[in-house]
Amino acid sequence: MIPIFIWDLDGTLLDSYEAILAGIQETYEQYDLPFDREEVRNFILRYSVKDLLVRDADKYGLDSDELNRVRATSLKEKNTQIPLMAGAREILDWTAQQGIQNFVYTHKSDNAFQVLEDLGVRHHFTEILTSDSGFARKPSPEALLFLIEKYGLDKENTYYIGDRLLDVETAINAGIHSINLQIDGVEQNQNIRALLEIKELFED
Repeated sequence: MIPIFIWDLDGTLLDSYEAILAGIQETYEQYDLPFDREEVRNFILRYSVKDLLVRDADKYGLDSDELNRVRATSLKEKNTQIPLMAGAREILDWTAQQGIQNFVYTHKSDNAFQVLEDLGVRHHFTEILTSDSGFARKPSPEALLFLIEKYGLDKENTYYIGDRLLDVETAINAGIHSINLQIDGVEQNQNIRALLEIKELFED
């Protein structure tokens, strides 16, 4: 059976955390907020950028939506700084050779379309769902279940590929398999250290 892949973007296909951190830092400087790079990085890896902004907006009496708008504008200007993860282009080309269908579900905004276009890989994806698509956020399986139902995907053969515990939890909640670049020790998840290891999982 040919598998189906649904991909996360940040930290999975896109090596975007430096650009994300730079965008947050610029925003915090604009509002004179303290910025601890390591603490912020750890927080967004465990939770999300949105959760971070809500936390700090509450703490400093600011509007989290306004903070997020400023941050999104700053990040958009950094699109050209976002490279693909090591092995991403090769693994996507391999999926094309194998006839594997690819989708995206990301907490990234619709800015994701332009980034993937600029990197020359947007054509690999049947459909891309972002935080602007209107689904409940991870670990809700709502977006994954939408794709499964819309395209008649076989859950037994569908994999959500990510880099955070949140991605593993989302896959489990949707009743599909998980492949993850960071998380190990979860029964329903396959841990990999590099994207090209995906080939070894599916090649006889």
